[in-house]
Amino acid sequence: MRDAIVVLVTTPTPERAAEIARAAVEERLAACGNVVPGLRSIYRWEGEIHDDAEALLVLKTTRGRFEALRERVLSLHPYDLPEVIALPVEAGSAPYLAWIAAETR
Repeated sequence: MRDAIVVLVTTPTPERAAEIARAAVEERLAACGNVVPGLRSIYRWEGEIHDDAEALLVLKTTRGRFEALRERVLSLHPYDLPEVIALPVEAGSAPYLAWIAAETR
């Protein structure tokens, strides 16, 4: 199955990442969400360099569910311009990829 994607979302706190992950999984927009605390992001925003603590949310879903997932993340996210980036899954365990597909139907 080459339909699986990984979606990266940075959030201000692990708690906010967990809230977004829970909504995405409950609504079958993602099969799984992993919260990675302790992220440090350095970026330019509105002409200034920022250095902030964040959490990374890693969501597993399918290409067909991405648009709905993106819209849901944007509706729950506190940032003006949240990161919502999809990366293709080139290969993986066939049973795991089938599970992603089944959980997002």
